[in-house]
Amino acid sequence: MTRLLIACLALLLSAAPAVAQVQPFPKDFRIQEIDSNGTTIHTRIGGHGPAVVLLHGYGETGDMWAPLAAALQKDHTVIVPDLRGMGLSARPASGYEKKVQGQDIAGVLDALKIDRTVLVTHDIGNMVGYAFAAQYPQRVTRFVLMDAPLPGIGPWDEILRNPLLWHFSFGGPDAERLVAGRERIYLDRFWNEFSATPSRFSEASRQHYAALYAQPGAMHAGFAQFAAFRQDAVDNQAFLTQGGKLTMPVLAIGGEKSFGSTMATVMRFAASDVHEAVIADAGHWLMEEQPDATVAVVVEFIDPQS
Repeated sequence: MTRLLIACLALLLSAAPAVAQVQPFPKDFRIQEIDSNGTTIHTRIGGHGPAVVLLHGYGETGDMWAPLAAALQKDHTVIVPDLRGMGLSARPASGYEKKVQGQDIAGVLDALKIDRTVLVTHDIGNMVGYAFAAQYPQRVTRFVLMDAPLPGIGPWDEILRNPLLWHFSFGGPDAERLVAGRERIYLDRFWNEFSATPSRFSEASRQHYAALYAQPGAMHAGFAQFAAFRQDAVDNQAFLTQGGKLTMPVLAIGGEKSFGSTMATVMRFAASDVHEAVIADAGHWLMEEQPDATVAVVVEFIDPQS
């Protein structure tokens, strides 16, 4: 995707009717298209102080993090990328292994001249964040993961047998043909089935993200994220074998009606200093279903002395 096309898409989205908007980022945030690791990463940057990187998951983009970014910006430099292939980032033909995407994040930080950061991640963002932390452990001071497993780590094989996760193996040209023009129907399935209360994932958010995932090549890139899981599992097991467990403080957050305490169970296989939190009356979509409670838990962990 060219920079001109990205700019045009950003302009069109910003000019869309208000009903199709999610919460905006604070006004002093800027957008930067950052060349990294052979692709271009659409990145929001704002605030002042120690760095915090926020990584989104499937069915959303970095836009999901606006409430947390607003809470952090006073005392932190907040960096919010769209993962490769998603949102307004470029869609390379290959490279959706999370090890590669972890290198994308390293390149973003290099471009911004940031050596060390806190990581806050959700869903597939967890997988990219873990790959970044495993490859560059000296660059991560604290790590918050929300409500999604890590391929190849802990009870991964058991998690794969959950029939709700059939989409992990749903992909290929025929799947793309089935979903083409029906992106909203496909995404509603995730937003509804993985919520404790589906209405908390607002209609405005649904319209906003469905438009982004309906862009040319977006669903292909989304399916590629899942198709890479088999290699991700191999890579993650190699990270553990070669580098051992992560040693930075880790907070594993699960939604009460989703992963719950299983999130911490997963992370105890991958990290040695794991703290646990469960957000009450929430499913998978923590930032939509219980934003205030989620932001409070994350901020307390990032700034324990505040």
